[in-house]
Amino acid sequence: MHSEDKGWSPYLAGALTGVVAVGSVLVADKFLGASTTFATSAGMIEKLFAPGHVEAVDYFKKHIPKIDWQFMFVLGIVAGSFLSAITSKSFKLQGTPDMWARRFGADPGKRGMVAFVGGFIALFGARLAGGCPSGHGLSGVMQLSISGLISVAFFLAGGIAVTSLLYKGGE
Repeated sequence: MHSEDKGWSPYLAGALTGVVAVGSVLVADKFLGASTTFATSAGMIEKLFAPGHVEAVDYFKKHIPKIDWQFMFVLGIVAGSFLSAITSKSFKLQGTPDMWARRFGADPGKRGMVAFVGGFIALFGARLAGGCPSGHGLSGVMQLSISGLISVAFFLAGGIAVTSLLYKGGE
């Protein structure tokens, strides 16, 4: 964040995240996580076109495609991000972030392809790991879970490695 940005204090954001995590367990008896939402959302969309196929998929027998607490959590992430940007006066509509444009150019096709590939890899990894950074990171670490701690270490290492490759020697 640049010095002219007036974002939220990371301490306040962290404390509020902790309140949400504890509240989720107390109210819904569920730990935070988001990656299952993307698979079940795909199932909800597919159900519109091929309901018989969705009913035959073993995964959807366990994770029924429906709006549930986790779906609402993901919507809350979007709403909370918007609220944060509005209250910090950092919200702006922009096709290409300035940092990306300086480093890679403003081509929306290239940006879209990189975002799609990166998102696919991240989601594939989250499903392969049995959870996403919010599931393993927030909930796993909150419980002092060994798998959570290991996952977070590798999420951070992977993030640092990819950032170093993408932004080598600069912003």
